[in-house]
Amino acid sequence: MALPGYPRPSTAVEYDDRRRQARLRETRLGHDWIDWRRTRLILLRGSLIPLVLIGLFAQYLAWDVMPERARLARTEPAVMPIAGPSDPRAADTAVFDLVGLGVLDATDTAQALPSLSKLGSVWAVRYDNTGIDTKVIADLIVKVTAAARAPNVVLVGHSMGGVIALEIASHLHTGSDRRVLAVMLDCTPVDLHAVRPESRDQGEEMLRWTGWIPGARESRLLRFTVEMYARHERFMGGGRYGFRPERLREAVLQVLHDKILNSDIASNGLIEAQFKAIVAGGAIDDLRALAKPAAGKPRPAIVFIRPHDGYHDPIVDVDYSHRVLIDQVGGVNGTLLVITTRNTAHANPIQRPREYNAVIEQQAVPFIRLLRQQPVAVAAPPR
Repeated sequence: MALPGYPRPSTAVEYDDRRRQARLRETRLGHDWIDWRRTRLILLRGSLIPLVLIGLFAQYLAWDVMPERARLARTEPAVMPIAGPSDPRAADTAVFDLVGLGVLDATDTAQALPSLSKLGSVWAVRYDNTGIDTKVIADLIVKVTAAARAPNVVLVGHSMGGVIALEIASHLHTGSDRRVLAVMLDCTPVDLHAVRPESRDQGEEMLRWTGWIPGARESRLLRFTVEMYARHERFMGGGRYGFRPERLREAVLQVLHDKILNSDIASNGLIEAQFKAIVAGGAIDDLRALAKPAAGKPRPAIVFIRPHDGYHDPIVDVDYSHRVLIDQVGGVNGTLLVITTRNTAHANPIQRPREYNAVIEQQAVPFIRLLRQQPVAVAAPPR
């Protein structure tokens, strides 16, 4: 009931949502920026891009990098027995085989070289997939040879594995009671200048990528990308879509099987450490340390296996390494033996086992046995 003199109250409240929205537009920040409306929208939408990228990066770390980092943290260097000595006179010697860039385990290579058993019991070195610590490997060799009662050691290094073998030999020669009888180098680059330019460029590019991409040392996604790019000539060009789908599928399956899902393959971090061992150029210093007696032990023999035609090795300039070895451990009173092969390429004993075993048995073994019999006084450093 309305009081006298007052209007009757409305029985319905008028509500217009359009007026509310219009009022909000009129009072919000920047409502009068008529000319900048498109810019404002672009900036607003563009601000979502970093959030998306951060989310993707978090997934990359969670699903790709961290599981592999946890797995690699559990790895460690090891040596696996391959064969006993085939000659009773070599029962006091242990031979350790080390492989090169991109390979983790020397088992297959050591098994392809039964001629090494003429020098002693044969062992294969398996690297730590997180990197390379030659002192740790040297200490492991001391422990294994002490248990096997084998005071003498021969190291065999294929390609970059020869650089690692020289550093291990230096540790053993100057800092242990083990006697290093010989270091056998198979197409080894003694420094970065011995790596051919195209291979050197690929290695330096890899170091740059692993240096600035977070998680690159563990990332399987990055490894897949690099491995596929290395094979792009197989499937790119020709075909209906500018590539060959069948060959692309074959390349993808091969990379997944051999490089990504294979737990025995070298990690990105190990490959980086292997290449850095060449870049550091310590092999020449190790050769100098091995070129003179130490702690009453004579200097070891150095055996260099290389193709007769240097251009048969597309990765290492073996002629350059040959010259450096002559300068460091060759000469009239030197301990260097250079073996040239006719049909081998770059450190490929698995592909050419017959020729490798022949030259090891016929040339390397007699040379190492002969030098072993020399007294320490004869083994003076070369001038």
